[in-house]
Amino acid sequence: MKGVLVVEWRKSSYSGDGNDGNCVEVAFTGPEVAVRDSKNTEAGGLVVPVDRWRAFVAAL
Repeated sequence: MKGVLVVEWRKSSYSGDGNDGNCVEVAFTGPEVAVRDSKNTEAGGLVVPVDRWRAFVAAL
């Protein structure tokens, strides 16, 4: 398929299986990071530049 980006979604190992899916998933696409809700993966997500993602994570 032309124009389709396949990514590997990841979530924190702290999420486990017993949290009813209350977490976010992230996928690194190179220059950007995609973030989505693990409970509703078909709803789309948010894409931010990787430098902004790093700044966000550093501020946590």
